[in-house]
Amino acid sequence: MSQPDSAAPAIRRTRRGSGAVTLHDVAKLAGVAPITASRALSSPKQVSPEVLQRVTEAVSKTGYVRNGLAGSLASTRSRLVAAVVPTISGPVFLQTIQALTQALAESGYQLMLGQSGYVDSREDALLEAIIGRRPDGIVLTGIMHSAEGRKRLVAAGIPVVETWDLTPTPLDMLVGFSHANVGGAVADYLRKKGRRRLAVIAGDDERSGRRLHAFEEAARAARLPAVLTITVPAPTTLKSGRQALAELLESGSKFDAVFCSSDLLALGVLTEARARGIAVPEQLAVVGFGDLEFAADLAPSLTSVRIDGQAIGRQAARFIIERAEGRTPASPVVDVGFQIIERASA
Repeated sequence: MSQPDSAAPAIRRTRRGSGAVTLHDVAKLAGVAPITASRALSSPKQVSPEVLQRVTEAVSKTGYVRNGLAGSLASTRSRLVAAVVPTISGPVFLQTIQALTQALAESGYQLMLGQSGYVDSREDALLEAIIGRRPDGIVLTGIMHSAEGRKRLVAAGIPVVETWDLTPTPLDMLVGFSHANVGGAVADYLRKKGRRRLAVIAGDDERSGRRLHAFEEAARAARLPAVLTITVPAPTTLKSGRQALAELLESGSKFDAVFCSSDLLALGVLTEARARGIAVPEQLAVVGFGDLEFAADLAPSLTSVRIDGQAIGRQAARFIIERAEGRTPASPVVDVGFQIIERASA
C-alpha cells in the first residue's frame, strides 16, 4: 500500500546539493527499486498496475520530472538557459529577451525561449518539457504560477529567476518591480495634473489587473469619482485600444483621462481620439505603459511608464550565471523600479 502524505519519508536531496528530487527518491517513496521506478515511467505496461500506481503517486507527491539528459555526467552543465514569456507578439518583453540573450551569450550560455500565453496558460506543460532537459537556469515572467508548477520548480533544484513582478517571497530569485505601485503612482500623477474623472483600459492578464486595482484604490483614497474600466483580451493591440475608447465614449460617461495597460492600447486610444476630433491632452489625457520606442515620436508624444527591461534581462542573467557557477547572489531580490515619463499626451 502507498503511504499517506503524513507518513511519507523525508526526501534526501542529492543532486549536486541543489535540492533536486531524483529517481532514487521516487523509488524510495514508492517502495520499489530504482530500475522498477524507471521502467514504470518509461514503459508502464511492463509493471503491474499496483506498482504503476505507487510510482505515479510518488511522482505526484514529490513533483519529480524525468531528466531528459539522463545518462550524462552529473557534473556536466548544459550551458542552456530557458525563458518563458507570455507572448512574443507584443514588444514589451523584447528588451528583456534581447538583454538576457546577450548577457548569457557573453558567458557562453544559450537561451531557449518558450511562449506560455495569457489565457489557458501553457506554462505547466512548458515547465515539464524544460525541466526534463535540465537547463542551468529558468527565467519566468511574473510570480503567479500554478501549485503544480511551483512544486515542479522546487523539486527540480534548478536556479529560477522570476521577472517583471515583485514579491518578498520569490520561488528562488527575482528581478522586477511593483505593479501595484505603478497603478497608484499613475493615479496620483493624473490627479496632480488636475484630472478628476479617470478611466482605465486594461488587458485581462493578472499583472494588468493589479495595476488597475491599485489605480482604483488611489482614486478612491483621493475622493475622486469611481474609475471607469474597460477590460480587453491580452495581448493587447492598437485595435482593442480604439474599440475600448469608442465603448467608453458611447456609454455617455464623462472622463478626462485614460490609463492604458500598454503603449499599444494607448496608441489605439490616441488614434480613435483623433478620428473623433477629441483634443489630446486638452480634452483627454492619455498615459501608456512600457514606454516603447514609438512613444516619444507620436503626435502628441505619449506619456508612459518606463520599465527598464534591459536591466531586468541583464540582472536575470547575472543571477543564473552566479548560481550555475556555485556562487550565491548577495540579494535574491532586485527591484528595478519604474519612471513616469511625462510627455505631451498627459
